[in-house]
Amino acid sequence: MSDTPLILDHVYRHEAEQPDRVLLSQPTGGGEVADYTWSQTLDQARRMAAHLRSLGLPPGARFAMLAKNSAHFFIAELAIWMAGGSTVAIFPTETADNVGYVLAHSEASLLFIGKLDSWDLQSTGVPEGLPCIRLPLAPTVDRPGCEAWDDIVARTEPLTGQPQRAADDLAMLLYTSGSTGQPKGVMQSFGSITAATDGIISEQLQRDAGVAMDGRVLSYLPLAHCFERAWVECAALVSGRSHVFFSESLATFMADLQRAQVTGFISVPRLWTKFQQSVLAQMPAAQLDAALANPAMAATVRQKVLTSLGLAHARRVGSGSAPLPAELMRWYRKLGLDMTEGYAMTEDFAYSHGGQSGDQAIGTVGRPQPGVQARIADDGEVLVKSPGGMAGYYKQPELDAESFTEDGFFRTGDLGHYDEHGQLVLTGRKKELFKTAKGKYVAPAPIENKLNAHPLVELSMVSGLGQPAAYAVLQLDEFVRPKLADPAVRIQVEAALAQLLHDVNAQLASHEHLQMLVIAREPWRMEDGTLTPTMKIKRSRIEAQVADAVSHWYASGEPVVWA
Repeated sequence: MSDTPLILDHVYRHEAEQPDRVLLSQPTGGGEVADYTWSQTLDQARRMAAHLRSLGLPPGARFAMLAKNSAHFFIAELAIWMAGGSTVAIFPTETADNVGYVLAHSEASLLFIGKLDSWDLQSTGVPEGLPCIRLPLAPTVDRPGCEAWDDIVARTEPLTGQPQRAADDLAMLLYTSGSTGQPKGVMQSFGSITAATDGIISEQLQRDAGVAMDGRVLSYLPLAHCFERAWVECAALVSGRSHVFFSESLATFMADLQRAQVTGFISVPRLWTKFQQSVLAQMPAAQLDAALANPAMAATVRQKVLTSLGLAHARRVGSGSAPLPAELMRWYRKLGLDMTEGYAMTEDFAYSHGGQSGDQAIGTVGRPQPGVQARIADDGEVLVKSPGGMAGYYKQPELDAESFTEDGFFRTGDLGHYDEHGQLVLTGRKKELFKTAKGKYVAPAPIENKLNAHPLVELSMVSGLGQPAAYAVLQLDEFVRPKLADPAVRIQVEAALAQLLHDVNAQLASHEHLQMLVIAREPWRMEDGTLTPTMKIKRSRIEAQVADAVSHWYASGEPVVWA
């Protein structure tokens, strides 16, 4: 073991010290769940690692994984690392074209295929002749020579000893799910992912030793994204004290969350919004507020609501990946959840800024995490130097030169400032700024946050480059959409949104005023490219979809337009 243990060193220690402790719990269908102890996890990983070594591939070979979250995603990643390779995880919702792009760009030598919903559509992106291995729970794969994981493990003796990796060896290529442009391959080394994970665990220990040292978590956000990879997978592998549960399907998600009885839970704003909407569908906001304001009822009501969400035991919850509306955080804090919000990027392995327990000001993303240096550039851009900083963009050295300052700070592309308490307030993305015909820049994100706080609104997109004024397209709440066939409901919705337009404009500078709110005809989805796999809007895709209609919207003169 090196002087500074890397992630595999921690894994070997946990294998030796707590072989019978359950690490992973995987639903296998029909209500059945398979548990994997540290010993069982490493036994399978060692057998697959021995098989991968037998293929005679060069050190650092890239092994791709196209799979939804599962216990065998963790086990396969360990096998790849122990065999001397690097992992390339592909989002399980990617199109065939993007699957093909990542496989070609990364020069993947082999593909692991796991749980998927759309393999028949994605399979055309996989080159003929690329070797593949089917993980347990994978769909039927009709490809010559595509072996099953269980068959390989059954016939292969486990790799012995403690295979080591150097700190600067490439651990993983993370292809960004960015809202614009072609995905970029972010190179993260064993040193950077371990340093970031050490920081994550240290921070959790300072806040709540119980959560960090004996926690139950549900892994459901895409493991191809660094947020889940760092804060769930790598944190579990380094700390050795997490029990990781998995969700069987979208339909069973709430039951899976109840089964896990999580002590910690991280999510994205859209899911936090959906949780809130499910509660308010059962208990109107005014009734809930009155109950929480009643000292005799508040504790019972809080417990009932959190139990219904599967969060009764959650001592720490957080949000990331996209801005969280301030009112939503206030709502959860009223329920007694110590909710915090963080800010980070793939390029720093999700380790940059975070809120402190009981201290984070609403509307901020907290302070720089331990070991992180940050400052604001003259033009307002947030600059970060993190222990989890990437080695660079794969095969794109020209982007590396553009992305860093001369003294090594990463140019995040986000705009912001620090408040009087040193907490970061984000004000938008540099590339998202646009000018209307009024000649002044408009930052869409802060306006979208105000719109998204309304109970009728699930998502929004503010646009209007070169137009007389900005406009916003809204995706309505999923509980409201089915009711719109009723003319009376449409009238009520239209009146409420007209009031929302008035209220939001009253909070904005005159050049930021929205001329209208447009109600999207269909919800935005990952499948049509309007949402990223982490449920952020793909602005350019939505703008392209509506381009032909924009002039008609302005010509209507209506404050609320039905697309």
